[in-house]
Amino acid sequence: MKINPTRIAPLFFLMLLLAGCAPFKQYRTNYDLCVNPSATFAAKCDLNALQQLPATGGNADYLLGLVEFDDQGQLWDRKQMWAVMDNFSAAAAQQDLLIVVFVHGWNHSAAPGDLILDKFRGILAKLSESEALVSRSTGMPERKVAGVYLGWRGGSITTPGINGVTFWERKNTAGKVGRGGVPEVLIRLEQLKLAKVGMEQGKSATSLAVIGHSFGAEIVYSALSEILENRFVQTAGPAGQQSDAGGFGNLVVLINPAFESELFAPLSDISAERGLYFKSQLPLLAVLTSDADYATRFAFPLGRFFSTVFEKERDTHRFNATTRQQETIAESKANMIALGHFQPYETHRLYPANAQQRHEVEELTAMDSVRSAFAFADAWEKDTPGSKIPVAGLTLERNTVSAGRNPYLVVKTSDDLITEHNDIDDPRIIEFIQQLIIVSALPGEQKASMARAFGVVAVPAGKK
Repeated sequence: MKINPTRIAPLFFLMLLLAGCAPFKQYRTNYDLCVNPSATFAAKCDLNALQQLPATGGNADYLLGLVEFDDQGQLWDRKQMWAVMDNFSAAAAQQDLLIVVFVHGWNHSAAPGDLILDKFRGILAKLSESEALVSRSTGMPERKVAGVYLGWRGGSITTPGINGVTFWERKNTAGKVGRGGVPEVLIRLEQLKLAKVGMEQGKSATSLAVIGHSFGAEIVYSALSEILENRFVQTAGPAGQQSDAGGFGNLVVLINPAFESELFAPLSDISAERGLYFKSQLPLLAVLTSDADYATRFAFPLGRFFSTVFEKERDTHRFNATTRQQETIAESKANMIALGHFQPYETHRLYPANAQQRHEVEELTAMDSVRSAFAFADAWEKDTPGSKIPVAGLTLERNTVSAGRNPYLVVKTSDDLITEHNDIDDPRIIEFIQQLIIVSALPGEQKASMARAFGVVAVPAGKK
């Protein structure tokens, strides 16, 4: 019997795809708290949506909750979300919390052993050590670090060499997840924070930071963009005076975001129109994008070209209060270029302060990390257009057309810090994010005394 290869090839390709389909399942089906006494993650917690794990130094532990979503953006099980919320509420009744949410991106999930999940545990462990150190050094009550990992099916095909074709299909799914159950989870976590602050008459140090990577950044931004816009606009204080701009929780961080710049236009426009931010204004949103992120730099615009072929765009105009000039924004470019690669919205560059390579960088001790964060906070208060702020071996340089202390940081990183789309391994980048979280969550009335306890003196922000 003669076999026609033109008929066999499509069947073979279909079988290859089916064999490599990513599981469509809920991974964390046990809602009891799994307490692991070892710093090395043990398989006994693989099915648990609630985990208590020790920091590497053994001086503190942290909580980790996992909440999962299906391809339509809905919670896999509302009982899973409530198990995490109830556990965190019980912990908040005992002490202040530092809540950190992480939403993963393309080709990742809530599966046991996921590399991004393991990296998130490392960040939580380091923050836990820092919190324990602050408490010992200042006598202040220690905050419990509580992480929440929001998991979704970031990859639909696992076959190497083929899974790249899922980029746009998973982008659509990310949009559904961001408009589905994620806003409820984030808002409930913020309500927990606000309730704690209200019960303690504003003296609580409970804080909330949200991090999204890749399509996870699109999920976060889809869930929170309208809230962020609303809270920036509502900046009238007593007697109608302008006050600090508000954000969501304490901080939102987007790493290599895979969504079009046009979605960020409202936040960029309203922040550019305001030319003065007070010394008390803290960072609210930080976007980190690498020059070497070719997935969003090159593949993204190509895909947007085909998906926007029938859309109409125009040039828009806005006022920049820093330069006192009108600026023209081309929607045709903003609608195709991923946020982070669109120069008109860029506010900062982040690059190494020395010639050290990644393998030569030594991880900061908890003491050095906290001291650096206090110096960062002091330099941020003095931030002006063109300022250069040293942060843990890096330089954060604001451009000259962005107002000092503008709380929306759109940061382009050098390619030796983030070498490709999924690379968030550089200890300097992880340290930078950790210090941003610390700075955004510092209690204002206690900051000076805490800095003195660590022997930190005022550090001026250098200017060009």
